[in-house]
Amino acid sequence: MPVEKQKVNFNDDVMRFSINSRRYLGNKFKLNDFIRRNIVHECGYFETFADLFAGTGAVATVFYDKKLIVNDILYSNYVCHQTWFGTENYSPDKIVDYIRKYNEINVTEDNYWSKNYADTYFSLRNCRKAGFIRGDIEEKYSNGDINHRERCILITSLIYALDKIANTCGHYDAYRKNGNLEKTLLLKIPVIRETNRANKIYNEDASGLAPVINADVVYLDPPYNSRQYCDAYHLLENIARWQKPQVYGVAGKMDRTGLKSEFCTANAVYAFEHLIKSLNTKYIVLSYNNMAQKGVRRSNAKISDSDIIRILHTKGTVKMFKQDYKTFSTGKSEVAANEERLFICKCF
Repeated sequence: MPVEKQKVNFNDDVMRFSINSRRYLGNKFKLNDFIRRNIVHECGYFETFADLFAGTGAVATVFYDKKLIVNDILYSNYVCHQTWFGTENYSPDKIVDYIRKYNEINVTEDNYWSKNYADTYFSLRNCRKAGFIRGDIEEKYSNGDINHRERCILITSLIYALDKIANTCGHYDAYRKNGNLEKTLLLKIPVIRETNRANKIYNEDASGLAPVINADVVYLDPPYNSRQYCDAYHLLENIARWQKPQVYGVAGKMDRTGLKSEFCTANAVYAFEHLIKSLNTKYIVLSYNNMAQKGVRRSNAKISDSDIIRILHTKGTVKMFKQDYKTFSTGKSEVAANEERLFICKCF
């Protein structure tokens, strides 16, 4: 594939990004102080913290000093979790070297990514570059030039770089017509903290994983409404998996049948009850906002407060804490008096 080198102003001290440098529905980064304060006060000393719907992993960063069990059904999030919380050794110098090389290339031939997404979420130029980089990462991994975590770190850098310039409102259900496609795809270096060597990272459905893990504190932040995360982030899931499936529709979505969450359906209450019953833990912590009947129909919460309290009471005593909070939204509607609530159940 023809690849030309281009000059890039690359400063290692500036070109870095952190875990919270990403747009994501339901991201709890701005609530971390609220979450940590209440968990520490109610749960006291503990050794293991499990986050079963981890998303970007923002909440798990609050407890870097603990043994972490981090899980998400989306493989794109799993890859990022390996970057932030993984235990495999990696070479920082190697990562810097690859990212510098990727930023300097200019790809002139089409590939899977450019054929499917050119001039939609990204320009033709950026799609050619992204597709080449993703293919090269996989080739380097297959050849043994990089290990599993180094592969994940490079994919994470690509995911964050794409999200930074994407021609969207923050998700990939649609792209903006006549949007700005002139931004340059520029990979950065993730700022990775030292992790606990006992950490475990999973890419499972939370309901299936729950019975087989043991943790002092289990944190749950399931989807609130009917908006499936695999629909909102299908494009990032596609590039993370790199299985090159057929895509369809204006949004270029792949088949997402196995990634749907029951928490977004009419079965949400049953799914929640089944999950809670299967947990082996001292404390259950649930984040759930008060969107029961406040938004448009698709935005309304699937599980009522009465069902939450009833189900949690089957495991122990329950306290609720709340804080005013304006959620990240890609819509035009404003919701008054929105609250984030934290339900903490001390198990029998």
